[in-house]
Amino acid sequence: MLRVIAGTARRLHLKTIKGTDTRPTTDRIRETLFNILQTEVPGCYFLDLFSGSGAIGIEALSRGSRQAYFVENNRKAAMCVKENLNHTRLSDRAQVMVTDAVSAVRRLSDQGIRFDLIVMDPPYGKGLERDVLRELSGSRLVGPDTTIVIEADLDTGFDYVESLGFSIVRQKKYKTNQHIFLKAAEKREPADGE
Repeated sequence: MLRVIAGTARRLHLKTIKGTDTRPTTDRIRETLFNILQTEVPGCYFLDLFSGSGAIGIEALSRGSRQAYFVENNRKAAMCVKENLNHTRLSDRAQVMVTDAVSAVRRLSDQGIRFDLIVMDPPYGKGLERDVLRELSGSRLVGPDTTIVIEADLDTGFDYVESLGFSIVRQKKYKTNQHIFLKAAEKREPADGE
């Protein structure tokens, strides 16, 4: 049973959808993630991609995020996110988008929103994180201080991120998966003669 770990909605249980369409992040891994991000969450604009039950974004809202956007293309899961937001009384600071992550990034970019934290937990082994990072590369959603966190299995490599304009600033490995923390790479001014 998932629950909110800390903040205003602490200890409230969250629903998940039956079946294997979503893979909720365990309470322990979520707690570790938010211990790492704790100073960045209060007052932030938070984007939860591949949100499943919404547990990650709801945790951020409970801990003081100003606004959270949830992106989930599975209609049943998106309904579950809405129910969990209502149950935790956090829906007034949330927006749920029923679409795929790449389309959501395009639409949000057109709205001119800049996010402080972007977390994605795509299905493992399908390369979806690369598609999203390609779309985020150069997007208005990402500023110099934006942190992007990707949950992936241990076999997923991220040696390509520099070519998309990101750098890995931290990596946290667990028994079966990992969190990769990215920032937009600083643009280097060309030296004289380059």
